[in-house]
Amino acid sequence: MRVRFGECALDLDTRQLYRGATDIHLSTKAFDLLKLLLATRPRVVSKAELQEALWPGIFVSEANLFTLISEIRAAIEDDARHPCFVRTVHGVGYAFSGEAMELAAGQPAQAGQAQIRSRFYMISGTRSIALGEGENVLGRDPDIAIYLDSAEVSRRHAHIVIAGQKAVLEDLGSKNGTYLNNRRIESAVPLTDGDQIRIGSILCTFRAVRPETSTETQEA
Repeated sequence: MRVRFGECALDLDTRQLYRGATDIHLSTKAFDLLKLLLATRPRVVSKAELQEALWPGIFVSEANLFTLISEIRAAIEDDARHPCFVRTVHGVGYAFSGEAMELAAGQPAQAGQAQIRSRFYMISGTRSIALGEGENVLGRDPDIAIYLDSAEVSRRHAHIVIAGQKAVLEDLGSKNGTYLNNRRIESAVPLTDGDQIRIGSILCTFRAVRPETSTETQEA
């Protein structure tokens, strides 16, 4: 999985951090810390919880945690005095407070490349997932484009096919069906901006951004 934030992208599969198209080095512990903060965003994670996750069963000084936070901020160019992404909650811990977007499978992690500026997105809770050209499968299989963690979701439940300016939703023979705007679909149906898609008990919103919309508007 790849997560993009600002001009950076974190590739969890290859364990690489990109700033624009540049591969930025992070130590193993700093990478694990950034990954954890992204996974728990926007929750504040206590220092004790972070220390246990990074150094299980080992007592370490809080200075080690501060050093890793400083390394992350330097790598992503986040000002500690006016942070955009890594927020310090004094006396408690840290939180990832910026906007972050999960990229669908098959999209490059390098945030500086224009081709990852997708026109189509799926919004599910706090997740915003960019949809790539071609087939984007939704389901409970962790290896597919859009992973939905629910027992009511089939492993390959439905897919959204992107072809140029068009997006089509189709059920893949799921047990509980796929619903578009509260109606169960029986065949492939076109999608428009704002459509509500229900997969099992998970409600998602389909978003289509016009090509002329600026990058700032998309990320907002």
